Formats: sequence, C-alpha cells, structure tokens
Amino acid sequence: MKTPIILDCDPGHDDAIALILAVAASNIDLMGVTTSAGNQMPAKTLNNAMRILTLLGQTEIPVAPGLKKPLLRKLETDVAMHGLTGLDGADLPEPDFPVYSGSAIDLLATKVKTSKDPVTIVVTGPCTNIAFFLSLHTELKYKIKEIVILGGGMGVGNKMPTTEFNMLEDPESAKIVIESGIKIVLFPLNVAFKAQLLDEDMKKMSKIKNKVSRAVVDLLNNYGIQFDQGTRPFKGIPIYDPCCISWLMNPSIFSGKECHVDIETKGEFTTGETIIDYYDLTKKNKNAFVLFDIERELFAQQIIDSLKSFSK
Repeated sequence: MKTPIILDCDPGHDDAIALILAVAASNIDLMGVTTSAGNQMPAKTLNNAMRILTLLGQTEIPVAPGLKKPLLRKLETDVAMHGLTGLDGADLPEPDFPVYSGSAIDLLATKVKTSKDPVTIVVTGPCTNIAFFLSLHTELKYKIKEIVILGGGMGVGNKMPTTEFNMLEDPESAKIVIESGIKIVLFPLNVAFKAQLLDEDMKKMSKIKNKVSRAVVDLLNNYGIQFDQGTRPFKGIPIYDPCCISWLMNPSIFSGKECHVDIETKGEFTTGETIIDYYDLTKKNKNAFVLFDIERELFAQQIIDSLKSFSK
C-alpha cells in the first residue's frame, strides 16, 4: 500500500531532489506540494516546485503557495547556498500548469480531510505552514499519521554554531509542530551531514541518460561548490532533505531513538536550537523519533535507482 504524503518544501537544491524521490518512489502517493519561504523568496520556491514537477511530467500534482514569512520573524533567505533562483545550476523548464486555486493551508486541509488513510506530512523547510495549519485545523490532527521533519541538530549547526537553518528561520513554528502531540520523525544535521554523495556516486548518475538525471547532476555540481568552500570536512555533497523521503521508502537505511525534543525560541546565542534529550536526563515525554545514523551507500544507491526509473 502506498503512503499518502504532502510535501511542504522551500526548493532549494536538496528539496528538489526530495521531490524527485517522492515522485519516483513506488510506495509513496504524493498527494500535493505546499511551498514555504526559506531557501529563497516565496514566489521563487513556488515556481521551483512547479518547475521540478514540469520536468518530471507530473503536472497533475497540485502545488499551493504558503505563508510569505515566518510567524513572528523577518524572512532570511539562503541565497549564498541556493543562488538567485533557488535552483541555480540546471536548465529547468518553466511551469506549464496552473498554481492550485487556494492556499497551502487550503490544500493541506482538503487533502488530509478527504484522504482515505492517515496522511504523512513531510517538512523540508521551515515549519511555518504546518504550524499555521495545525492551529487552524485542530479537528484534523487525528488524520495525520506523522510529521517527518528535516531540521535541527544535537550540538551542531549550519547557520549558527548549534542552530540549523530551518529551525532558526522560524523556531516558534517548529515549537508548535514539535509540541502538537502528533508523531514526529526528526532528521537533524547529525544524520543529514552523513547523507553524502561521493564522486563515485556522481559518476554513476552522470551515466544515466535521461533529462531528470542530467538536471540533478547539474544541480548537485552547483550546490556542491558551497561545501567545497566550507570549513566542515565533507568527503562528498551532503543532501539533507532527501533523507525524509528516503526513510519513507526504506526505514531500515536509518537508525535512531525516541527522545524528548524542545525548541529554543529566546536564547541570546541559541535561538532555534533543538534541545534533544538523548540520555533522557529530563525524564520528559519522548515526543519525537530522532534519526542519528544512515547507511550512506544504500542511500546513494536509492537515489541512483530513482533517477534510473525516469528512463523507463
């Protein structure tokens, strides 16, 4: 049976690859895509999601725009990482289908309400849309199976020393979602940093002769430059967001544990930090399943196989 999901994203190079995996996965039913402000301005992230679906020939999947800024804070985009378009590096088609007639909140409510089975929500950007949706539609919580989030880190960061971009962008929204009582599956930087594609993987992808694989290779070549210039000792290109979809495709690739997670919203140096109680020191309820490790080779092969599927 296919898992019905809605992908809330802010494309972004790694969001784009997560979207491609979701379409390729034989055990996932991608019911809709909602976009948030984050990696780029909201108009650009919306357009980017639609460009990817146009590339994939999946124009029947509805795409809806979300909130234009974090709940309480000023929007800060990540142009340095994702470029002026948000998807610099690839020659992608412009959208050839219309935007969904309603908002992201409308699309979430409609799809969750009408789904025969409980829906999994995947969040690869800030949690703004999902926090707003949960606040407006408390009556639909019971129809959400789980919320799978890329965000946070235990003692590591990528925008501040201990703070990850998605959580720093809108910590108040993240706190609402984490504390919603819905099952949370969290992919922090501890595992996302390990989700690397090495030169050998890139060579395999370069040999796949279809337009999707060519676009992904072009995106990764552009995205990877940012990590070559960084201070962290990566052997390859870490692609964070696809971890969420990869786990839905095959959970055995990852390992983790139940933990209590808090979100810092007021710290002078730690706003947006995820406080992951790994050793159960607080004895608080374990409100998230947190992933910490990945079988990198299987993850890479999963992406390669997904790209090959577009040749059929």
